[in-house]
Amino acid sequence: MAGRGSPHNIDHRFSGPLVEAVDDGWASEEWESAFNTLAPQTEVREIDARSIISYNSSPDVPFGRSINPYQGCEHGCIYCYARPSHAYLELSPGLDFESKLFAKRNAADLLRREFTKPAYQPQTIVIGANTDPYQPIEQRYRLTRQLLEVMLAHRHPVGLITKSAMILRDLDLLTELASEGLCQVMVSVTTLNETLRRQLEPRASTGAGRLKVIEKLASAGVQVGVLAAPMIPRLNEPELEQIIKSAAEAGASCADYILLRLPHELAPLFVDWLDTHYPGQKEAILNQLRASRGGGLNSVAFGSRMRGEGHFADLLAQRFRLISKRLGLGKRHIQLRQDGFIRPGEQLSLF
Repeated sequence: MAGRGSPHNIDHRFSGPLVEAVDDGWASEEWESAFNTLAPQTEVREIDARSIISYNSSPDVPFGRSINPYQGCEHGCIYCYARPSHAYLELSPGLDFESKLFAKRNAADLLRREFTKPAYQPQTIVIGANTDPYQPIEQRYRLTRQLLEVMLAHRHPVGLITKSAMILRDLDLLTELASEGLCQVMVSVTTLNETLRRQLEPRASTGAGRLKVIEKLASAGVQVGVLAAPMIPRLNEPELEQIIKSAAEAGASCADYILLRLPHELAPLFVDWLDTHYPGQKEAILNQLRASRGGGLNSVAFGSRMRGEGHFADLLAQRFRLISKRLGLGKRHIQLRQDGFIRPGEQLSLF
């Protein structure tokens, strides 16, 4: 299906009884083919969220707080680990995830309200840990920009993860935040092969465009790194060194990577995608992943869920360490200032 990562919806793990379509002989083969390949329009529902900051204490996640202004993501990345979260909304992690989206219109107000609480203590908040904060609908809703405006007004540290060139729209805010040590951006670069990129991430920026984002952010003084993720065995994994090298040449100061993991409904979605695009490599890719995931396609254990285990995973980690060391890239540590936080109602000190 043109412009979409998943061509169809699959039942989610909370689905009721399966309903199957029946061929009654009325529709022609040509009509059925046209109907099944017609990409649906993106639907966005504005919602009022009850809370906005998510907290985690995972030892393998380099931040403890995050905000996702959108649920679902129009980029349509077939590998996205956030797809299964749509099941909690009684929607499919397949096509629904990338075409039925939710915008938390009160995100900035909720964040400002959090900052007013007497017990609140500043700590870096990462925007976009699950879904991209600069996916196409941000152009209209501007929720990410509103959040950055609140962060800047109250001198609160913020990190962003994106694969979109739209982030450059907010270069004015990012530059000002960076000048006070309050901002870090991680740009996700999955592949520099444009054919593969279109198949994996149909509505995301090109690989070259993301390198340009790194270059412009670095030139503006914004702390920026590259996230080579996810690494898919035998598909984009051979590009690891080139991705890191190209990002470093563009101005990235740190790097990280994640090995593909396929939780819940994501596994059959990705297998279907392989059947469509890489049937000849399908079994080799899946077998390599199983060997790195304890025999399955996903693992949840801290320490191995991001990196995997076994010979292939160890070799991938070694390759990453070697290229990062050779290029002088630091680890993905978020070390931003917290001492300048201004609680709402307080005035910025003049001294």
